[in-house]
Order: sequence, then structure tokens, then C-alpha cells
Amino acid sequence: MIKSLKATGSQLADPAYQLTVLQPSQTAGAYLPSFAQKMREAGLFPLRPLAPAVLQVNVGKMCNQVCRHCHVDAGPDRKEIMTRETMQLCLDALAQSDIPTVDLTGGAPEMNPDFRWFVEQIRALGRHIIVRCNLTIIVANKKYHDLPEFFKRHGVEVVSSLPFYNASKTDRQRGDGVFEDSVRALKMLNAVGYGQEGSGLTLNLVYNPAGAFMPSSQAGLERDFKRALLKDHGIVFNQLFAITNIPISRYLDYLIESGNYAAYMEKLVTSFNPAAAAGVMCRSTVSVGWDGQLYDCDFNQMLDLTVAGPVRHIRDFDAARLAERAVVVNQHCYGCTAGAGSSCGGTTA
Repeated sequence: MIKSLKATGSQLADPAYQLTVLQPSQTAGAYLPSFAQKMREAGLFPLRPLAPAVLQVNVGKMCNQVCRHCHVDAGPDRKEIMTRETMQLCLDALAQSDIPTVDLTGGAPEMNPDFRWFVEQIRALGRHIIVRCNLTIIVANKKYHDLPEFFKRHGVEVVSSLPFYNASKTDRQRGDGVFEDSVRALKMLNAVGYGQEGSGLTLNLVYNPAGAFMPSSQAGLERDFKRALLKDHGIVFNQLFAITNIPISRYLDYLIESGNYAAYMEKLVTSFNPAAAAGVMCRSTVSVGWDGQLYDCDFNQMLDLTVAGPVRHIRDFDAARLAERAVVVNQHCYGCTAGAGSSCGGTTA
């Protein structure tokens, strides 16, 4: 079993150390400019937010898996978990705003003991809910076997990571047996209507590369995934989101250990796309940490880069004041602006 960086005492478990590693430097014979400089050249600095469309809530870092590229450094040994009191503060913030979508993430968000209560309360407010489900949690323990029915009952959109449509590449990134368990979970979701045409139950998959390279065309990958999963397993789904690996946490550790860090960063910088930069998810998302701290995105959250300005905790939520802030950026942001761009909803340009 792979342990989290925090459990092994790695320097990269420290967000401040990660930011030091990510600083602009003379790398691979070429100076890599700061992300802020690149955005300034594109006329996009400081980066200003739009009206928030998504409240993304990380309900805890506990997970039944320890994936090699996890930017959260989640795992069974992580004990950080959102309390019901903090969840209530999120509900209070939603009640005073018109944010239409709540995106629940982790870790495995379903492992939070108040997860189902939280979903029910969000639905009572009439908001659309996305759950970032790792699939294997559904079959990990019998107490989770009814999750597909629970998701259906509350109209939850399910977004699930599946590194590839075969076992070898999936298990290499996420652990032995993960592909087989993921297929079982996908079939359970399909059985209650998820991904089925006309059901109104959305099942989207997420692809991120298993190595030190950027994803190919999202449309092409989606065609390949749909063809292979239907042919080999009878599985259907709605969309595939192709996400570029962000160079933080365990993926940063992988890049350094494999000797790919310099080349990968250079690739991200040289692939900077102003159109993708204009559409980054941090402009329309407010991210809430397990402890209630506010961030511009899930990646900033993992680097302890809280939002700029006086409103930094969900208890003080004020949409108007948050709209006045500038988005906090750093070198890892190149991962969202390279090529076709990357976000929690796939490509952005």
C-alpha cells in the first residue's frame, strides 16, 4: 500500500516547500517565466473573477485509495474531515447566494460521515450537485453499495476518474484491482439509469495521463473510451473530461523522482494558450477547504493559497466582496492554461 506524502514525512507534504520547488528558474537551458508575467503579457493580469457558478467543497482528505498522481495527497491515513458545523456554514452561504451548483470532492467525499445529510440539505436548497466519486468506494464496503440509488434519488451528477479503458494503465496509476472494481461500480450506476440516454442521470468520466505528458484531444479520447467500454464491458456514460495533471503534491513527487520535472514544466509553459487562460475555472468557482477556508480553486487549496482579501473563511462568505478580489496565481497554474486548457470540467478552449 502506498502511503500519503504526509504519512511518509516527505518534504513535498509541505505546501510552502512545494511552492519553493515551483519557483521560476533556469531549467533545461531556458528561463521559465512566472505565470503572472505570462498572464500580464496576455492582458489577463490581474485575473479577475466572474460571478460564481460553482461552490466546490472538499469535505475531507480521507480516501479508500492512494493514487500515485493525487494532487490532494488523499488516502486512508488522512484524517482531515469537514464537520457538520462547517457544512452548515456552507449551506448558510448558499442560502444567501444564487450559486447554482455545488461540487463535492475529497478524498472520497462519501467517506465523510455527514456526506448524505449534506447532499440532502443542498438539494433542499434547490441546487445542482456534482459528486467526484472515485467509483471503487461504491464496492469497497456494503454500506456504500446503495450509493447509486442515493445519487439517483437526489439527482446527483456523478463525475468519476478512470485513467484508461483497460486494467494495466488504470491500475498502474490507482492501484491493483482498481479497474475491475471501477467497472463493477460503473455497471451499478448504469443499472439505475446513469449514463443511459433519456434518463436525466449524468455520468461523466475523467481522464488524466498516467505519465509526464499532456492529454490528447478530449473529443478523440471520449470516442475511444465510449467505444472500448461499451464493446468490452457494456458500459455507457455521457462525457469524458480530459484533465492535465497539475504539478503539485504526489504528481510533483512523481515528476521529480522520474527526472521529468524540468521537461514537463517547459512543456506547460511553451503550450500556454491565452484562450484557455481566459476560461480557467477559478474565475467562476469558489473552493471551500475541509476546515472552511476559502480558495480560488482546488489546486490553490492544496498549496494553502487562500483567496486574496478579507473574506477568507466560509463563515464570512460575501459574494459581492469576493467578486472584488484578484485570483491568486502561481507556477502550477500553467497546468490549467496549456494547450486546450484544463479544468474540473475538462478542456476550456
